[in-house]
Amino acid sequence: MKKIAVLGLGKVGTLAAELLHASGFEVTGIDQMAPKATLPFSVKALDLSNADGVEQEFAAQDAVLSCLPYHLNTQLAEIAHKVGIHYFDLTEDVPTTNRIIELSKTAKGLMAPQCGLAPGFIGVVGASLIEKFDDCRSCKMRVGALPQHPTGLMGYSFNWSPEGVVNEYLNDCEVIEEGSRKLVSAMEWFEDIYIDGIKLEAFTTSGGLGTMCETYLGRVANMDYKTMRYPGHGQLMNFFFHELLMRERRKEAGEILVNAKPPVNDDVVYVHAAAEGVIDGRLQREEFVRGYRPIELAGKMRTAIAWTTAGSVVAIIEMVRDGKLPSQGFLKQEDIPLETFLSTPTGSLYAA
Repeated sequence: MKKIAVLGLGKVGTLAAELLHASGFEVTGIDQMAPKATLPFSVKALDLSNADGVEQEFAAQDAVLSCLPYHLNTQLAEIAHKVGIHYFDLTEDVPTTNRIIELSKTAKGLMAPQCGLAPGFIGVVGASLIEKFDDCRSCKMRVGALPQHPTGLMGYSFNWSPEGVVNEYLNDCEVIEEGSRKLVSAMEWFEDIYIDGIKLEAFTTSGGLGTMCETYLGRVANMDYKTMRYPGHGQLMNFFFHELLMRERRKEAGEILVNAKPPVNDDVVYVHAAAEGVIDGRLQREEFVRGYRPIELAGKMRTAIAWTTAGSVVAIIEMVRDGKLPSQGFLKQEDIPLETFLSTPTGSLYAA
């Protein structure tokens, strides 16, 4: 795997392409409109709704990474499967992932969705905690992408795709509860969490566990994923989506929220994973807690959400190239060893 196309040159896509280029890949950046900025890799403008044009481009690549909204990924994965190349994306959308799992059964290359932050890195961390236990009774995974200096009642800025956030807030969430795999509503099961003395709230959101419930059913009695926000955010979002019925107008809901709370540069990504169970006959608890902030990468300051998302998928692609992960079939995030992930040049950023 040497040639890779990166689809979607927003903040995350551009950074992922730059990191892949620095790692030795021959990168082609593809967007509907070629960016004006000078980039160290080749760039093409391509209408990604044109299946014939996309297939022709994919056939010249060894792999493709989609950094596009989730609703575009099914068709792109199908084309990658058709031409027999590796496929990676950042999607949190469950139906999209289920389709990719089906494609992987006959794939010539590796089909690897959910390679971002959540799902993605949080699953790698959670799996590493579970493996420490002789008998694991629970694994709780939480991620929050937040402004460092929140304002207003909502305490939020939309540094991530509005389509993705709305999708996470409204779709049902998979959990394991008392040994049973089930679906629960989003924006429920509220709890308080403190990180570095900062009080946060956490509530259920869709897609963050990826395939973990299927993998650990019968092995871990309780497992769930929640999004962390500043206190009060969840109540306001429940009011917005359910009492004002914006759940019926998802596209407009995203536009309203981004207009009200545009992105900021000074953000923070909190990662909190905790598992409990028995080790050598004793009940114990293991945790992985980090607060990631903007850093300089490839000569520019990058927001925390951009580098933690782009860096995760780049580290995985590097591992596939170097033979540390499979090169065919479906890649589960929980099958990625955390220590191997952290030993890659890009993955080492998460160890701090």
